[in-house]
Amino acid sequence: MSDDLQRLEEWAGALIAKVQPAQRRQLVRQVANDLRREHARLIALQVAPDGTPYPARKNRKELRGKSGRIKRQKAAMFNRLRTNAYLQVQADASQASVGFFGKVARIARVHHEGLPDKVAPRGPSYKYPARPLLGFTTTDAAKIRELLLEHLQKAR
Repeated sequence: MSDDLQRLEEWAGALIAKVQPAQRRQLVRQVANDLRREHARLIALQVAPDGTPYPARKNRKELRGKSGRIKRQKAAMFNRLRTNAYLQVQADASQASVGFFGKVARIARVHHEGLPDKVAPRGPSYKYPARPLLGFTTTDAAKIRELLLEHLQKAR
């Protein structure tokens, strides 16, 4: 996969070098926004970038309550992490980054890599299963190629 990325970078780099800096910034930002949108979609589907589903959550012990209450349904994981406020794009004329920045980056890293962390500030520690949030796929490479060619076609 890294060999494919290297070839894509060499191919795109030669074409992008011919584009004006303002158009280059616009193109890089467009590519990054499309990648962010795709990763947010995968996170919503609870699927890793390679297509494997996330490991299921650990079952919580049943909480005691009055009989006849409606049980809450499980909410999808990472609902807030996939929003534009947390899954951010940083781009300039030469590069773009899609990822988690600031305090939320630690939480995302724990889940992405499957590291141990405290469940609550003074609570027990738990080793979370790895749930990859971000990654580069072959469809991403094809999408970048397509966007680049489309942009160069419009520039003519």
